[in-house]
Amino acid sequence: MQFQQIIGQISLKQELVRAIDSGKIAHAQLFQGPAGHGGLPIALAFAQYLFCNNRQNKDSCGQCASCQKVQQLQHPDLHFVFPVVQSIGKTADLFLSDWRAQIQESAYFDLFQWTERIDNKLRKPIIGTEESQEIIRKLNLKGYEGGYKVMIIWQPEEMNANCANKLLKILEEPPAQTLFLLVSEDASKLMITIQSRTQLIRIPKIEGAALSSFLVSQKNQTKVNADAIAAFADGSLLAALAYLETSENQDQQRQHFIQLMRVCYKKEVLAMMDWADEIATIGKERQKLFIQYALHMLRQSILTNYMSAALTKVSTEEEAFLEKFAPFISGNNIREFMQALDAAYYQIDRNANPRILFTQLCFQTMRYIHQA
Repeated sequence: MQFQQIIGQISLKQELVRAIDSGKIAHAQLFQGPAGHGGLPIALAFAQYLFCNNRQNKDSCGQCASCQKVQQLQHPDLHFVFPVVQSIGKTADLFLSDWRAQIQESAYFDLFQWTERIDNKLRKPIIGTEESQEIIRKLNLKGYEGGYKVMIIWQPEEMNANCANKLLKILEEPPAQTLFLLVSEDASKLMITIQSRTQLIRIPKIEGAALSSFLVSQKNQTKVNADAIAAFADGSLLAALAYLETSENQDQQRQHFIQLMRVCYKKEVLAMMDWADEIATIGKERQKLFIQYALHMLRQSILTNYMSAALTKVSTEEEAFLEKFAPFISGNNIREFMQALDAAYYQIDRNANPRILFTQLCFQTMRYIHQA
């Protein structure tokens, strides 16, 4: 993958290119940020630029033998570690064909999407003890092309304790010309000692303009719709793509939100319970997407009230709704709304009972909407 194929992230890409050009490369780097921001694509582009035999215009050429091998994920000095379902296979090598297929399809994906690809039972994947033995074996091999050996460890927070301890020992005494690129969504889950031995590189949100431009050019969205989706996605390509997953998805999220606010404002308890029952059935990922959408609409309401309607990024339909709804969101209740929705997202991610969770959210909404 070339840097030019990565959506946005201009400053970060320039910083990484300068590091390689100067020869000042930390032996272990920790790319931290949500999967939708592009940590894995950036790590792949970093490795390709490092291996490239004909760098030009601050990017890899994409044509030399080394670039071709990296793009096919078959460079002999590029190794991968990622979570796998232990009952199917113990090490990443057994899943390389799936890994290559996933990245060829899109290098922007999260752990849930990866699990869906490798296991229809959706069992939890981890990086286990056997993988640590493979890491040691691979890094003790002599580099095939005489330069760096690069090991990309995706989702290192999924390592078990034994594997993490063995990785720590390697990071403390790394083999010569070895580069570790750890791509993490939540580095706080890593051992403190591992964090301290890596150079932290935060992956920022994708710039709104870059994300909107991608949606226009690659997903055939109008400029107005693309701007609205980019604002909703808040810098995450995965959130934007999830929003576009089905043609009716945007309408569904909007209608769920409007219905919630209406029944809660009217204090129609039976209708609130019906709403909670309905949304409890739509599935975990769509529930999380709804929470993100609700947070987006609340942010747009605050912008409408306190800044200028011209600053909002919403569709025509959403704009019409906000004209009437926005006055009910103010400094008196926005903090409570945000906290309740953040807590709901956290609990959904940890498999809380959705019917109980969304029933509670209804009553919280009923209380907060009358505090404006």
